[in-house]
Amino acid sequence: MGPDLLDLYGRASEWTLGLVPGASRRLDAATPCDEWDARTLMNHMLDTQHYFVGAARGAEVSPPSATPPERLDDDPVAAFADARRETLRTFGEDGVVEKTGPALGIAFTDLLVHSWDLARASGQDATMPAGLPEEAYEMIHGRLTDDQGHGMFKPEVTVAAGETAQDKLLAYTGRHPGG
Repeated sequence: MGPDLLDLYGRASEWTLGLVPGASRRLDAATPCDEWDARTLMNHMLDTQHYFVGAARGAEVSPPSATPPERLDDDPVAAFADARRETLRTFGEDGVVEKTGPALGIAFTDLLVHSWDLARASGQDATMPAGLPEEAYEMIHGRLTDDQGHGMFKPEVTVAAGETAQDKLLAYTGRHPGG
């Protein structure tokens, strides 16, 4: 039996929700994501959650793009809380996780990594919750072809042997853990 994806997503999205108030005060801050400020990153995060929920429900939804639609309104905390609640509700329905394969694991990993981006952009503690980077790294490391990874991540960054799971995850997704 694999990891409890619903629990992992729930824990990651709880961390994200805790970062949103601080990030909301710095929407124009640059992020580790090329050419995205915090507002654009938050729109992408909301759009990605919308995509995974819609796909799990069998709706016709477009995958997230490099230019996310404006989903952030005047209450970012409520927007993220609603997206979290909908994702947990949708994937918590009987058989949905099994039917959708790795979708929730991808949603979890994407949210976790982008939450780190958001924390860095807004000057908040970017330490991922215990156990989550290990699970995310295990889910994606070596499982994506170069074509699948292209567009989702920058090229992998080399880290020294013995680095933390968080550093390995960040490096694998093209981020410089220390900067």
